[in-house]
Amino acid sequence: MAGVELFSHPALHTRYRAGLCSAAALALLLLTVLTYVPPLLVAYRSHGFWLKQSAYLEQPTVRFRYEVLFVATIGPGPGSFLAWSTFPAFNRLQEDRLRVPLLSTREEDKNQDGKMDQLHFKLELPLQPTEHVVGVQLILLFSYQLYRMSTLVMQSMAFLQFFSPVPGSQLYMNGDLKLNQRQLLNHCGLDTRYNVSVVNGTSPFASDYDLTNIIAAYWDRNVTTVFSDPNPVWMTGRAADTPFIINATIHYPHLLSWSVMDATSKA
Repeated sequence: MAGVELFSHPALHTRYRAGLCSAAALALLLLTVLTYVPPLLVAYRSHGFWLKQSAYLEQPTVRFRYEVLFVATIGPGPGSFLAWSTFPAFNRLQEDRLRVPLLSTREEDKNQDGKMDQLHFKLELPLQPTEHVVGVQLILLFSYQLYRMSTLVMQSMAFLQFFSPVPGSQLYMNGDLKLNQRQLLNHCGLDTRYNVSVVNGTSPFASDYDLTNIIAAYWDRNVTTVFSDPNPVWMTGRAADTPFIINATIHYPHLLSWSVMDATSKA
């Protein structure tokens, strides 16, 4: 009958054997499994022993919030601009500088994996024959979420800006919405520190809509998104009866994110 050796001592010429289906053989098998399998599971679930920080690739869940703040410069003077936003309080402050554009947006899931991959954004600004756009500043707001290792839910923005000494007819931009980290993310728990609007859209004060203040407050955050590599194309030669057009494509790429694996650390 086949058996398994449980113990041997060559000096004493002693060997103990048991059948494969005996209780002793099953106990030996169980001890062998417990010796190797639990450490492997712990290493897998903890992503490595004594690992303090880790980098991983993830596609974020990004959705456009349909919130916009737009300023078009039409001259060198301090009041030579047209503006509009999706925030009624901001629009009331603009008075005769308010100009409502035509918007069209479309988010696209190119690989059909349930996550949006890019945003197609188009803005058409109606102009008088004597008005000429020489610069634009545009804020688009997004909902941005990570789930794979760190659970992060925040609101973020893409800031598009371009100026030219020559009046334009169209501006085309194509770039990525990239994650910018100043600190590591925690690998456990839900991080909602920045799940608040980038723009205080209910404020009656003009200072809350000043682009300098908005950007300064945004960059005080430890986790942000930035519109990267925009590749702007400025087109000239606008006809008198045509609007100024912005065409922007914003991609939501996979990102390399850094997280801290020590649960006692703070991000």
